[in-house]
Amino acid sequence: MLDESLLDDQEALAGADRRELLRGAAEAGARVRTAVRHATEAGIAELKPDGRPRAILIAGPGLAAIGVADLLGSLAGAACPVTRLTPGGVAPAAGALLWELPGWAGPVDLLLIATPDGSEPGLSILVEQAYRRGLTVVAVCPPHAPLTEALTAAHGLAVPMATAPYEPQAPAAASAPGSLWALLTPLLVLLDRTGLLSAPPDVLQKVADRLDHVAERCGPAIATYSNPAKTLAAELAEALPVIWTEGQSAGPAGRRFVAAMAELAGRPALTAELPEALAAHSVLLSGALAAGADPDDFFRDRVEEAQALHARVVLLRDRPAGGRTAAPAARDLALSHDTAISELEPEDGSDLETLAELIAITDFAAVYLALTAGA
Repeated sequence: MLDESLLDDQEALAGADRRELLRGAAEAGARVRTAVRHATEAGIAELKPDGRPRAILIAGPGLAAIGVADLLGSLAGAACPVTRLTPGGVAPAAGALLWELPGWAGPVDLLLIATPDGSEPGLSILVEQAYRRGLTVVAVCPPHAPLTEALTAAHGLAVPMATAPYEPQAPAAASAPGSLWALLTPLLVLLDRTGLLSAPPDVLQKVADRLDHVAERCGPAIATYSNPAKTLAAELAEALPVIWTEGQSAGPAGRRFVAAMAELAGRPALTAELPEALAAHSVLLSGALAAGADPDDFFRDRVEEAQALHARVVLLRDRPAGGRTAAPAARDLALSHDTAISELEPEDGSDLETLAELIAITDFAAVYLALTAGA
């Protein structure tokens, strides 16, 4: 059982936070502002694209590229197809990963690279392939990484990844709160210039402000009873999280939450979008993971027994299309199987602002789960 007093013990949290995860979550807004400045200094704000790309290809290692591709694909919508290039290789190590361009890729396509490392030889080879095929290449990676040399030779554009002085020299975890916004923000600036999505400077400033606001609400100094991230972490501490999402921003936020819990806290979780989540997970909620699944004597002594793992639904909601919502049906399904349900819904704002709020709260929750579990 989780000792919830740990969540309100700032000294204990600080002592457990050897990876500076809480600090990274708190500085997400500052990371957005720094990344915007880096994008401006790299010349993205002055670009004058000759039309929109036919397709966007995204490459990078593991969860870094997966998260960026998912978010950009959601935000771009039908304006342009976004495809993540899945790497091959014999191991997930930087030196073993290889990427290949699809056969149809050519001069009318855009290759984006997002990596918190930048030492992957396979990405340098990919840049050379893109240059021979005539693709425009833009990468966000740590400054002075080997990848920047390949980009210079291929006439590509490298944007320095926004980092903090306290961060270690080793690559950060792809799901670490600071990494996502450092990699994503310059690419938002770029795609705003191409007209594929709306992320002008004033919107990105509002995103940074929203992230700061969440940090004020969810920081370690705020008690659990009024802290949505600590409350969510306490609710999920002894449960199998089942994340249901509704709305354009909620889908990628839910998938990121699952990835962050796995990588940072070592916690498995499931996710699906409403209304299909109701069919996909109905059998799960009626099986052994349901809270009411134990038919044995309710009054028997369980002190010596390991606690049974039960599902808990987390409903992440944004504005559903046309005002239609499956939330009532989701609540009915969960409660009909004695399954507890938590809900998060962002304040009004642009798609980027609501997405930022959902990601920030769930990032803090994943960090609190990691720290209280000793991960």
